[in-house]
Amino acid sequence: MASDGYRSLQEIQKKIFDFGKFTIEAHFNPGRIISSSAKVDSKSISDRPCFLCPKNLPPEQKALKIVGEYILLVNPFPIFDKHFTIPVVTHRPQLIYKEIESMLDISFMLGSKYSVFYNGPKCGASAPDHLHFQAGNFGYMKIDSEYESIVNSFGQTIQSNEKCRTISVTGCLRNFLSIESNDKKEIIKEFYKIYDVLMKDEDEPLLNIICRYDEKWRLMIFPRTKHRPSHFFEEGEGKYLISPAAVDLGGVLIFPREEDFKRINKELITDIFKQVTFSDDEFNKIINRLNDKK
Repeated sequence: MASDGYRSLQEIQKKIFDFGKFTIEAHFNPGRIISSSAKVDSKSISDRPCFLCPKNLPPEQKALKIVGEYILLVNPFPIFDKHFTIPVVTHRPQLIYKEIESMLDISFMLGSKYSVFYNGPKCGASAPDHLHFQAGNFGYMKIDSEYESIVNSFGQTIQSNEKCRTISVTGCLRNFLSIESNDKKEIIKEFYKIYDVLMKDEDEPLLNIICRYDEKWRLMIFPRTKHRPSHFFEEGEGKYLISPAAVDLGGVLIFPREEDFKRINKELITDIFKQVTFSDDEFNKIINRLNDKK
């Protein structure tokens, strides 16, 4: 399965869209059809065996223990040239609150060559019933190489001391927050402030997270307003099978259907992000609430 998946990466098609201070790529990757179209309603989840539980892994699947209860698995349906899934061995829901330190530890262990990311249970996770992260080679997502220019062009420091810096970024299609620190306790403390501000009457806020460690941690948090854009649910020509997750917010939109890939343009990309992320006005309200917590 992995061999077929990685071989298919050699045949993906790409389009690059220039938005001035940043770029967005669209990829036609038919190998991702299962993940992009996954049914994640409660009934569908309960009706299928969990594919991340050790007892249900293919007999050929090898694993490495990495941090605590987490194991490292090769992802047989890759987006990245090197793509790993990192689940816990016990079956429990995809919730980040108590696991943010584990994410930082995993990023530290994998080092600067990898980005570690988290998709919320209603923000692109195809296994919302089983806690897991993913990792891919750094530099694949556009935000990896464009981060500094994006922050310089669109960022504003909202908290800074000798140990930690928190930045808000607006105006680059997907508004997000970034925490930079080489002190794990500080970055966790700042994350909890953001989490609490985003929290509503639900299991956890809608969000995606991308993390990297290179002498310090960089934790990018993408608050969401909903799981999928209206295009996902349309019929006929109006349908685009797109279910944005961390990689998409990182600047690489994955299209498993060729007809969608051929029709994608800057206007549709803008609309997709507009539908699933906070507007500038709503995002600024989040920043104001964060400032009130100082």
